[in-house]
Amino acid sequence: MGQFLPHNEDPGAAFTAITQLGTETAVLVFFWKDIMRIIKNWFGSLTGKVDKKDSDARMGWFIIIGSLPIGILGVLLEDYIDTSFRSLWITATMLIVFAIILGVADRIGKEQRELKELTVKHGILFGFAQALALIPGVSRSGGTITAGLLMGYTREAAARYSFLLAIPAVFASGLYKLVGSIGDGFTGYYGFGSTMLATAVGFVVAYFIIGWFLKFVSNNSYSLFVWYRIALGLVLYILLGTGVLTA
Repeated sequence: MGQFLPHNEDPGAAFTAITQLGTETAVLVFFWKDIMRIIKNWFGSLTGKVDKKDSDARMGWFIIIGSLPIGILGVLLEDYIDTSFRSLWITATMLIVFAIILGVADRIGKEQRELKELTVKHGILFGFAQALALIPGVSRSGGTITAGLLMGYTREAAARYSFLLAIPAVFASGLYKLVGSIGDGFTGYYGFGSTMLATAVGFVVAYFIIGWFLKFVSNNSYSLFVWYRIALGLVLYILLGTGVLTA
């Protein structure tokens, strides 16, 4: 989509990863009390001060386990993520395909399980679902929420775990790309200033959206997001097919 941006230049995977630090910092602030409680109880379970079956202690382990797939695959597929995966044909296709999968999951999901019922098996499956976001067009939250619905979790539970699970992955990839970009001197049109501005804007927007999103999905289906993704994917197909955009 860089053709719609200044200088017709694709910001690149590094820009995307770094600016997501802003959105994920908003998640960190929004869930601060939950995160601190999880960290405290997780460490407490290691020293025996907290029961290993404590829900927050277990959540700490589930976040670690669920973060492994995207961390491992992100390293193994880094060259593809920075190049061939960024084809707009792939993005358009994934937007539509995963919109349909989300729509099906939203319709057939039993929505009976809460986060306290999370298991190791489900934590790993959530992790692989998140790893699908390495392919542009498959959103990180969309992948994990879809998996959660298919496994029978409530909409709010799936969304909340999606936010928590994203923290290690986004900060790891964002900081990794940030260090690399600093070393390279932020080459290209999108330099340090524009990248930091985009990161700050991402933080502000995300902070106000998170609360609304959790309330919205608690009382509504994901159909709004399904149709949005399908429409965007079709628009991309049309623009690519007519030559307005190049892949």
